[in-house]
Amino acid sequence: MVFRTPAPEPGIAPRTVGRVEITPLLREHADEVLAIFQSGVDGGNATFETAAPTWQKFDEGKLPGHRFVALDADGVLGWVALSPTSDRAVFAGVAEVSVYVHGAAQGRGIGRALLGAVIDSTERAGLWTLQAGIFPENIASMRLHEALGFRVVGVRERMGLHHFERDTRWRDVVLLERRSPVIG
Repeated sequence: MVFRTPAPEPGIAPRTVGRVEITPLLREHADEVLAIFQSGVDGGNATFETAAPTWQKFDEGKLPGHRFVALDADGVLGWVALSPTSDRAVFAGVAEVSVYVHGAAQGRGIGRALLGAVIDSTERAGLWTLQAGIFPENIASMRLHEALGFRVVGVRERMGLHHFERDTRWRDVVLLERRSPVIG
């Protein structure tokens, strides 16, 4: 893949971390973003989903202005995006975060840079709470979120029935949240 810097959305400047650029997630990143999502599905500890969604469903379910990718010369290394938690006006400042990093890029600070970018965008936009639901077995994700100010608010026991490969079992989900220190 030829490295190119997409035009950022208004008010959001690209960030560079080493040779990796954090920039807004655009339609042109769709195939790589969904492949990374599917890899997370296949790993068994990232989501209850059984397959990555279509681009249309992904795009419709994510908040505009709060979607970023990590790019290097070879392409997309990871992505972060927010989903609304409710359509009620009272919860307009609350969103759920999803962050996925390509297996070959894990351990390089990509997740931290992506999560930091989305935290910055939410602070500018006036969101006051970010939440994440993480399987307790996903220790790397738990540590990443806690390092960036998320705290465990509880464990939702047997939250959902996970259909993974030939196994079906109840899974707990750890609920983490980050309250903005400047909003609310």
